[in-house]
Amino acid sequence: MDGPGDPPEGTPEGAPGGGEDEYRSVVFDESFVRAARLQEYSAQERMGDHALAVRNRHVWTRVSTSRQVVVLVILIALAFGTAVYMGLRHPYKDPAAPVAEPMRSTLIPLAPRDPVPGGPATELFDHSPAAQFRLGQEGVTLPAARSTQHFSESQIMAALAAAKEYTVKSALDPAVLTGGAQRSVRLLLDPQQLDQFDRSFDHPADDGRHAATAWLIRFDPAQVALVDTPVRTQGVFTVTETGSSTLEVSSDHTFVYALRPAKAGSEHKAATDEASLFTVRRAMKFRFDREGLQDHHLTVVQSQLQAGPESCAADDEVYLRPLLAGQRPTGDGPAGTDPYATGQVTAALCGTLAGGAQPTPRR
Repeated sequence: MDGPGDPPEGTPEGAPGGGEDEYRSVVFDESFVRAARLQEYSAQERMGDHALAVRNRHVWTRVSTSRQVVVLVILIALAFGTAVYMGLRHPYKDPAAPVAEPMRSTLIPLAPRDPVPGGPATELFDHSPAAQFRLGQEGVTLPAARSTQHFSESQIMAALAAAKEYTVKSALDPAVLTGGAQRSVRLLLDPQQLDQFDRSFDHPADDGRHAATAWLIRFDPAQVALVDTPVRTQGVFTVTETGSSTLEVSSDHTFVYALRPAKAGSEHKAATDEASLFTVRRAMKFRFDREGLQDHHLTVVQSQLQAGPESCAADDEVYLRPLLAGQRPTGDGPAGTDPYATGQVTAALCGTLAGGAQPTPRR
C-alpha cells in the first residue's frame, strides 16, 4: 500500500523528510546515560524556603522555656523566704530560755559554846547525830523521776543526775575538798556562769556573789587535813517545773567531815586521836533549760551554807575555817542553830552550834 511510513530499518541516513533530524543534537549517547546519577533530596531540602519558619518556632520555644525557669526560681525563692519568716515569727514556738542569773550565796558560821571535842574519827561519828548517815555518795540519793506538764520522765532524770553529780564533785571529791583543782565542778556549769565562777576563785569577796566556798566545799590544805574515813552524808532532792522551758532542782544535804591538823603526819601516834568533826549543811537551787539538759549543764541559782564549828569572825570566802579538836571560838554567836534540823535555813550572819550537833565528849 502506498502511503507515508517509515521503513522497518528506519529512515535512511541522508534521506529527506526525516522527522527526528531536529532533535538529533540532544540525543544522549550510552556512555553519558551510564554516568548519570539519581539524587533524592532530603525532607529538609525539599522544604526549601519553609525551613526558616521551622527554625523561628524553635527559638520561640527556647525563649518561653527560659521565662518559665525564671518564674519558677522566683516562686521557689518567695516560698523559702515565707517559710523562714514564719519560722522566726511563729506564735507557737517555745519561749526563749532565760539568761543565766548570777548565783546568790549565804555563809553562816556556827560557833560552839565549848571546846571542840576530839578523838578517833570512828568514835566521834558513833557518838554524833551522823551515826545513822550513809557513807560518801551513798547518801546522795535521788527521788523517783516523774514527768511534768512540759518535761518527760527522762528529762527529769537527766536534771536530777546532773544535780547529783554537782553535789558529789563539789562536796565529796577529796581533791576538791583539799583546795585542789575545781575544773570538774566548773565543767558542769552553764557557760554564762563561768565568769562569775572564775572571779570567785581569782578575786573572792564577801558580797554574796563571789565566795569560792559557795560553789564548793574546800579547806586550807596548809591548816587542815582529811582523816582517812568516809564523809557521812544525808539529804534530799526535789524537782519543780518553773515554766514551760525551765526546771528547778533543790538540794538540802548535810555533810560531816573528820578533820585533823595538817601538821600531824601519819608518823605521829596521836594523829588519829586528835580528829574532830566538821558539819556543813548546804541548801542549793539548780536551774535547767532544755539546752542545758542536752549539754549536761546547770545554773546554780542559790547556795546557802551553815558550817561549824567555826568562829563567827571566820573568813570563809576562800576556804572554810573549821575549829579543830580542843579549840574555842574567838567570839560568841547568836541563839543556837542546829545544822541537823530540817526546814528552812536561817539567814543569820553567825549562829551558835547547838550542843546536840557535836559528838559527846569522852569521859
